[in-house]
Formats: sequence, C-alpha cells, structure tokens
Amino acid sequence: MIKQLYIKNFALIDELDIPFYPGFSVITGETGAGKSIILGAIGLLLGQRADTRQIKAGCDKCIIEARFDLQHYNLQPLFDQLDMDYNAEETILRREITSKGKSRAFVNDSPVALSSLKELGEHLIDIHSQHQNLLLQTDDFQLGVVDVIAHSDKLLDEYKKSYNVYTTEKAALEKLRHDIEDNRKNEEFLKYQFTELDRANLADPEEQQQLEQEQNRMNHAEDIKQALFESDNLLSAEESGAVGNVKHVADRLKSLSEVMPHASELAERLESCYIDLKDVADEVATSKDDVSFDPQELERVNERLDTIYTLQHKYNKDSIAGLISLRDDLGHQLQALTNSDDAVADKQQQVDELFKQCKQTAAKLTETRKKAAITIEDKMKKYLIPLGIPYVRFKVDIQSKPLSANGADKVSFLFSANTGTLLQPVAQVASGGEIARVMLSLKAMISGTVQLPTIIFDEIDTGVSGRVAEQMAHMMGEMGEHNRQVISITHLPQIAAVASHQYKVEKSETSTGTVSHMTLLTSEQRVTEIAKMLSGSSITEAAMSNARELLTQNNNL
Repeated sequence: MIKQLYIKNFALIDELDIPFYPGFSVITGETGAGKSIILGAIGLLLGQRADTRQIKAGCDKCIIEARFDLQHYNLQPLFDQLDMDYNAEETILRREITSKGKSRAFVNDSPVALSSLKELGEHLIDIHSQHQNLLLQTDDFQLGVVDVIAHSDKLLDEYKKSYNVYTTEKAALEKLRHDIEDNRKNEEFLKYQFTELDRANLADPEEQQQLEQEQNRMNHAEDIKQALFESDNLLSAEESGAVGNVKHVADRLKSLSEVMPHASELAERLESCYIDLKDVADEVATSKDDVSFDPQELERVNERLDTIYTLQHKYNKDSIAGLISLRDDLGHQLQALTNSDDAVADKQQQVDELFKQCKQTAAKLTETRKKAAITIEDKMKKYLIPLGIPYVRFKVDIQSKPLSANGADKVSFLFSANTGTLLQPVAQVASGGEIARVMLSLKAMISGTVQLPTIIFDEIDTGVSGRVAEQMAHMMGEMGEHNRQVISITHLPQIAAVASHQYKVEKSETSTGTVSHMTLLTSEQRVTEIAKMLSGSSITEAAMSNARELLTQNNNL
C-alpha cells in the first residue's frame, strides 16, 4: 500500500509530500480544486502515457514518486519475473517527465521500461473512476469477475494453453489442405520440373567445379604441352640443361675442398639443389607425356556444363547443390500428393483430439463458473439490499458459445431493482446510482479474493446520498481492513465521516499563479470540513454539531 506520495511541478502542484495510511481514507474538496490532478499523478506512476503539458508552466521537469509497503502481498515472484529489485518494506516507484518530451521510470532507483512499470502497477493500485462503470457493458469484464470469484486462474491457464495448441494445429491443417489443393492444380508442372531435374542425374555438388577445371585444361592443352616441352628441354638438355649444369658446378666446387674449405659447403648446397631440380625435371617430363587432347571428351564436358548452366538459369540456382535441393523438394511434394489423403486424415485426427481436450477443459471451467455464479448472486444481494435496493434481483447468466480464447461461456450480469420487472443486462436497465452501487459491490467482493494493496474510488458515490451513502462508506471501510488500503474521492459528508483519515484538496492564488494543495486534516479540521460539506460555504452551528456527531458515531473524534 502507499506510504508516501511526492509530487513536484505537476499541473497546478508546486510540491506535495504527504503520507498515506492503511484502512479507509477519503479525499475531499470543491469541484476543480485538483483532486483529479492527484489521480493523474498516480496514473503516471502506474505507467499511463505522459504529456509534456502536464508539467507545471515554466518548469523543465516534473517528478512523481510513491513509497509502498508490500510486506503482506507476496509480490516477490512478480518482481523476479520483471527482473526488478525487491524490497518488501519500502518499494519506491518514480516517474520523471521533461519538457523536451523525455520520460523515465524507476523502481527502487533502477531504470525500468514503461511496460514493466505498468505491469507492476496493475498489482499495486486499482483506480476505479466513473468511466470504469462502462466495463459493465463488456462480456470480458463480467467473465473476468466470475473467474476471479471461481479461483479458476490455473484451470483457465491450462485451457488457454490447450486452446492455443488447438488453434495452431487447426491452422496448420487448413494450410496443409490449401497447399495440397495448390499442388494438385500444379501437379503436372511439378512432375515436369522433377523429371527434368531427375534426368540430369545430379549427385555430386562438386561436379561443376571439376568439369570447369577439366574444360579449362583441355581448351589450353596445346599451350600446356608447349610450355612443358620447353621446360623439360631447359631442365634436362644434355649440354645446356639446368640439372646437368648444377651437377657439374657442384662437382667442380667439391674438387676445391682441399684448397678452399668453404667450397665444400657450397658444393653440398648445390647438391641439395640438384636433387630438387632432378625431381622437378622428372615430374615435368612425366607431365609432358601425359598431356593429351580428346575432342570427344571436351564435347562431353561442354554438353554436361551446358546442361548444368541451363538448369541453374531456368530455376534461378547458383549451384548444383541448389538444383539437388530443389529436385528433392519437388520429389517430396509429389510424394506428399500421393500420400495427401493420409496426411490430412492424420492431421485431422490430431486436431479432433486437441478439440476434444479443449472441450473437456472448457467443461470444467463452465462447472467452476456456474458454482461461482451462485456465490456472486448471493453476495450481490447481501451487498445491494443495504445500499438501498431492497427488491434487487441479480443473476449471473451463463450461456454456451463456440470455443474461444477464454472458454465456451458467454456471461451476462442480469439486474432488476423492482418487483414485477424482468431481469435484463445491468448496463441497460440500471440507473447511474445503481450502477455505482453494483460496481462497488463487485469491487468489495473481488477485494476479498484478490489481495490488491490499494483501491482508489473516484466519486463512486455518484447518484446516492443519505443512508445509502453511509452504507457505501462502511462497505469501503470493511474493504480497507486486513492489510488493504482504500481511498475514496467523495463529496458526501456521510462517507467522509466514516474514513479513518481525511485529506483536503484546495486551490489558492500566489504571485506565480494558481496552485493546488493537499492537506491531511486534524480531527478539528475534519469537523469544519464536514460541516462545510453539510451546509455549504456558510457553516452553521447546526452543521458543526452534525459534523461532530457523524465523526463521533464513527469513532473518528
């Protein structure tokens, strides 16, 4: 829950640093005083989109920071999942927005992505504003309420996984059928392509390189033979050959070894050269005799390369390996066409089995939802009757629908406030005040199931007054028990008097313009504020007396 809220340079707020407490608190103040600004600041902490117009005029940056006590909410796994530092006693969320449009978010002084801040915020604070009443019109919200009360999160997760596999395989089946249909239309062309490639007898990916080397050798056979003949003559001629001359020089130097010791070393080096030269000369002589030119072989190589080049150009491949891969793929497609009926039957059987599993899990979901529906109907009557709807009827209508991402159930909340009127969808027949009471009752029921640290109600009391408002206040007070924090923005003195703490938001004029303030009221200040809420700007002694009585009745004075 929130322990401390700090706001600087945001909208009309210069600087605000104020504590919050467990239990039930209210925020009061005249319309336009700045209560919505406080909510806007908290919304930024929860990852809402930032706007530079929210920065106080003339300032470069605004800061919103909140300190939370999370000791009772088992949020360590969520922090681990989001890769955030966890401090149960004091977790700090901070948002900074600059006039240049830059926005930064921090959790415990470590930068985090806005998406991560938003995901964390959803587990820390629930802000219920008037527009959230529109959720009663959506099937997903109503189904979500039922699932929360049913504690069906694990079963729903199991179903969603099964459903995702089912839809994936169902799509694969449709693709298989589509591909087979397309291939059947092109079967003759596929056969022609496969036959053409198959007749080429392509097997060795290196064949093209070997053929090109052989072609190049035969095209230059005469040049090669002439060069080898000249090389052989220069190396091995009897009188002028390099081999014989080196041997002769080595012998002459060797004969000088007794009179010139260094000559012996030179002779040995030349003898080593002579051995190498002799080997080279032998290989040149052998190669000279091996070089031949076969016109028929050259023709065969040219024809084979022409076949390969033609296929590569035709099928847009740059290697024999690519042609082999294409041929094999065509073969697989043709084989698949041959076995297509069996393949479709096998895939259909798999999809049918997955569908059956989804139906079985969906049926379990339906069973848990129907049990939860009975609980919801009973609790909603218990909540709504004290809230001034004595003849209320509330029904959770569950109808079957085709399998979808959240099961096979269509949920609708049906409502009637009067005897003799038919049950109809609540969003269609309930008045604004009735919808507010329905939503409060739903929130009260959900809060007993979901351990959410802080709930903020923004004028949930719209359309109610008197005894009903007092009952709503006590309901919010009960929601604020057991390590929860409930904050209500209200204009009703009956609600304000029930809260353990009361904050007042007001505007004032300064030399720099209009500013908004928020103050934690003392007991005596609460008397004056509630009296003002009772009687208006002219506070009467009767209003002061009534305010004291309201606070005393609720043990707040």
